[in-house]
Amino acid sequence: MHNLDERRAKNILLAQISVAVIVALVAAVFDIRYARDAFIGGLATIIGTAVFAFWIFGPYSAKEPGQLVARFYGGEILKILSIVIVFAIAMKKIDDLEPVALFTAFLIVQVLPPLLANRIAR
Repeated sequence: MHNLDERRAKNILLAQISVAVIVALVAAVFDIRYARDAFIGGLATIIGTAVFAFWIFGPYSAKEPGQLVARFYGGEILKILSIVIVFAIAMKKIDDLEPVALFTAFLIVQVLPPLLANRIAR
């Protein structure tokens, strides 16, 4: 089961990367600045998901069931922190940041790949 879940996590990451690139390309139609900010928003999701997956699927021994729950909570906390850090760096370093592009892309890349994966799996 561990290998199946790990493979699903990799597929979600690949789907998020694809969606982030597509969203950035669509945003580029309007303005290159929007494309940059949309890609950064997508990147925040990708980094968060990668951190979570690395934390969950890292070295782990199933000696105590509660330890798995703690790993999930720890992974979620690290995921949220990494996303906040990406947003903070972007907002501090990019003077002409377009928040609508940033957060819209973040939401699309966060929600769309898992939603599609669940629909395909049915």
